[in-house]
Amino acid sequence: MYSFLFKRVPIGRTVRDSTTQPGFLQNPSFLRSISSKASRDQNPFVVSYLISSCGFSPAAAISASKKVGFESSDGPDSVLTLFRNYGFTEAEISSLIRKCPLLLVASPTKLLLPKLEFFHSFGLSNRNIAKILSSDPRVLFFSLENKIILSFNFLKSLVGTVENVVFGLKRQARFISCDIQNVARNIAFLRENGVPESNIVSLLTKYPRTVTPKNNRFKQILKVIQQMGFDPSKSLFIIALNGFVSMNKATWNQKLEAYRRWGFSEYDILIAFRRYPWFMTPSEKKIMNHMDFFVNKMGWERAVIIRYPQLLMFSLEKRILPRCSVLQVLILKGLVKEDLKIGRLMIRSEKYFLEKFVTKYEKEVPHLLDLYKGNNSQLGLEDGTEEEGWKNPL
Repeated sequence: MYSFLFKRVPIGRTVRDSTTQPGFLQNPSFLRSISSKASRDQNPFVVSYLISSCGFSPAAAISASKKVGFESSDGPDSVLTLFRNYGFTEAEISSLIRKCPLLLVASPTKLLLPKLEFFHSFGLSNRNIAKILSSDPRVLFFSLENKIILSFNFLKSLVGTVENVVFGLKRQARFISCDIQNVARNIAFLRENGVPESNIVSLLTKYPRTVTPKNNRFKQILKVIQQMGFDPSKSLFIIALNGFVSMNKATWNQKLEAYRRWGFSEYDILIAFRRYPWFMTPSEKKIMNHMDFFVNKMGWERAVIIRYPQLLMFSLEKRILPRCSVLQVLILKGLVKEDLKIGRLMIRSEKYFLEKFVTKYEKEVPHLLDLYKGNNSQLGLEDGTEEEGWKNPL
C-alpha cells in the first residue's frame, strides 16, 4: 500500500558547525602545541590565522585548514576587511569562513566585491546580504551575470517584491544555482494542476528549492501527493510537496519504520500526514524520543498522535514536559478535572495555557510558574499517575 510514496527525491543539505571564541589566544605555548599537532596534515600558519582572526576553535581551525592554504595574511585580511566594510559582524564573518574556507583565498576585488555591490544595488540592506550569504556563502562563487543576476530577476518576477526575494533566499540561498528553465516548467505544472498563485508565491518564499527537482520527477511527486488526497488549492498541498522534496528514499523509510515500531499502520501514517504534513519532518531520533514519552510515560494510545500529529513537532523539554508537569500537579491537587483533553491542551497557544492553568492557580500552587519554566521534578509523583497514564488525552 502506497509503495509509490518511496521513490527517491532530491535532498537538500544544510551545513552546521559551532564556533568557540578564542579566549585562549594569549597563551603562546597553547598555539605552539596546536601548530605542532597540525603540522603533520595542515599548515600551522593557517591554523593560527583561523583561530586568531576568524574566531575558530582549535578543532575547527585544524579541520578547515585542510581545505584552504595560504602563506601570508595579506589576502585573507583583505577579504575580512571587505566583509567588515559591508557591515558583517565578526560572528557572521566567522560563520561564512567556517562554511566556506575558500573565501579567504578568493579575490576581494574581482570575485567578491561585484557580488556584494549587486546585492546592494538590488535594494538589499547589509543585514539581509549577510543573512543570505550566511545561508550558503558558496553563492559568492557563482557567476554574477549567468547565475546571480538571472536568478534574482527570475525570482522577483515570480514573488513580486524584493522583500519576498530576500525572505526566500535567507532560507535557501542555493536557489540561485537552480536551472531557471526547469523551475519555470515546474511552476507552470503547478498552475496547470490548480495550485493558486498565492500558494506558489508562498512556496517560493518559504521553500524555494522545492520547485527545483527535474521536471519529470517533479510531476511524479505532484501526482503522488494528489493520490494521497491533498487538494492542490489548499496550503497543505505545498507543505506536503516540500516534505517529499526535502528527503530521500532512505530517510523517508527510516521515519516510516520508526512510526511502525510504535504500532502505526501505513493508513495511520497517511491520515496523520494528510492532517499535518510536517508529521514526516522530525528526525527518526525525535520520533522515537517523543513516542517513548507519549506511550511509556503518559500512557497514550497512538490515536492521540493521529488526531494531533503536530505533537511530534513540539519540544519535549520546552513545551510538552512543562505542560504535562503543571497539569499533573493541578489534577493531583484537585484543582482541575482529571478528564482534561490533554492532547488538545498541548497544542493550544502559550498565552492560553499560561492564563488557564498557570497564573490562575499561582496562589493555590506557589511553585507552579517555576515548574512550568523548567523544574520538572513534580512529574511522576508518588501516586502512580505516571504509570497509569492520563485517562482522557484526546
